[in-house]
Amino acid sequence: MNYAHEDPALRSVVDRWIDDSDRALTDRLLDRLGADAAQRLDALAATANANPPTLRQYDRDGNRIDTIDYHPAYVELCRAAYSEYGLSALSHRPVHGWTDVPPHLVKYLASYLFVQAEFGLACPVSMTDAAARTLRMFGDPDVFGPFVDGLTSTDVDTSLTGAMFMTETQAGTDIAKTETRAEFDGTAWRLTGHKWFTSNPDADVIVTLARFPDGPENSTRGVGMFMLPKHLPDGSRNSYTIDRLKDKLGTRSMPSGEVTLDGAYALQVGDLDRGFRQMTEMLNTSRLSNAMRSSALMRRAVRDAVAHTRDREVFGTPLFDQPLMRATLLPLLLDAEGALAVVAYAGATLDLADHGDEQAKAVVRILTPVAKHYICKRARTVTGEAMEVRGGCGYIEDWAFARLVRDSHLGSIWEGSSNVIALDVLRSMRKSGAHRALAAAQRALLDAASSECAPAVAALRDRWDALEARGEELLAGDDVRAQTLCATYADDLARTVMATLLVDLASHSAEHGRGHRSLLVANAYLTGLRGEPNAVALAYLGAVVDGTDIDPSVARAAAPDALAGVLQ
Repeated sequence: MNYAHEDPALRSVVDRWIDDSDRALTDRLLDRLGADAAQRLDALAATANANPPTLRQYDRDGNRIDTIDYHPAYVELCRAAYSEYGLSALSHRPVHGWTDVPPHLVKYLASYLFVQAEFGLACPVSMTDAAARTLRMFGDPDVFGPFVDGLTSTDVDTSLTGAMFMTETQAGTDIAKTETRAEFDGTAWRLTGHKWFTSNPDADVIVTLARFPDGPENSTRGVGMFMLPKHLPDGSRNSYTIDRLKDKLGTRSMPSGEVTLDGAYALQVGDLDRGFRQMTEMLNTSRLSNAMRSSALMRRAVRDAVAHTRDREVFGTPLFDQPLMRATLLPLLLDAEGALAVVAYAGATLDLADHGDEQAKAVVRILTPVAKHYICKRARTVTGEAMEVRGGCGYIEDWAFARLVRDSHLGSIWEGSSNVIALDVLRSMRKSGAHRALAAAQRALLDAASSECAPAVAALRDRWDALEARGEELLAGDDVRAQTLCATYADDLARTVMATLLVDLASHSAEHGRGHRSLLVANAYLTGLRGEPNAVALAYLGAVVDGTDIDPSVARAAAPDALAGVLQ
């Protein structure tokens, strides 16, 4: 088993978005990681999730130590993630044979394979990556350079892990209510307060928020960004305690806890009154990672469900060949493929944004919350349906389905629950008209599509016109109505982006001689948007699953009869 080899959607996005100059190194990394994730890492993840970390607050002499003990399986997973594959280093330094920093997309695709084995550890890996990006963007390089070097190191002896402490009991969504205080003692900042939900609480580098003296109350401009090192310059522990670990529904391999800061030593990051704005950069990096992780859960769940249906016979016929089971599996496969398409496109667009492309910046600004809002919610449905396909065995812990379902619920909660994310979509529209930039970018993809995609292109152009007009209507109306409808609007954006990107992948595949299977997938997704399965895709479900080519006439026959009404 090799997760990379068993995933035609992954092959499609690599073909489309990875440049020729990066292709050989990307293929080599994904091939190696795909095999490892399906075998060694999957077994380690099962063990680590069955043996959660524990907190030792005191040693035998009564001294406060706040040590988290990990099962050896989790330790080995950490070594694989941080050192062997350098998942938190991929966006920061040359690794795996690259002579320059690899594209962001390589990180997202490698992490996508890793998460299909282990979801929980991907949280601290993502925060380590995001902390390095945030400190590099806003911190003084003379002060934070050594920390960034540690956060991006692949050397087990020098590497550091990162965390983000934001949530307080009264300040989860409403950061303006942050009560943690920062006081300057003449030589250093000292933080005092309580952080209620902190994942990876024993991290080496912690990015956090606190109120600073004379800052405006009840405003995010009164909240500054600070970095807490786990250890002080003299090597002693910093002044904070881990009070307890959370008993969580999922991500049980990775600790989350409550932390009390007691005059903890901290370093100021950037301008004090821009702390929350700077933190949004870290949040947005983590939010896109959330969408990636949810797409990985979907792919793993669907792959395992399909494997079961091909092996299991009922009434003399394999489940995979039974009509109703095919109708059950097809939308799950399409959702998984569409989700990866969005993540890959976002990763490629983020590279353009980081190199100064203003339209790309606007697209990433809105696409990140759009992707998190829709894909993370959809993962809960897809993993649940896949578990049901497996039957009673799916409900017991001997298989991965129950763990996938538990983990899938977290994507919609951390880094902002769905309502917070939908309001962020609305905020991006109000501030910069980001929905217009997204529509323009998607129309450009449609304009470049091959003639074989013409029916889908025509319908999607109409849909983007309608969506952009709806966005303008939301902005022009009263605020209550805009807030009420923004979640539905965000999901409509997500589905239309998915449809557009699947058409783009189909066009690219046909034009480059890689077959017409992707056109079948794109047409099937469009049909599914109006609530019915695509009969041709059901008949050729094996090609959808395996990535085998089909005759062009079959793919064209899958185009819905009344395509213009598909997305109404």
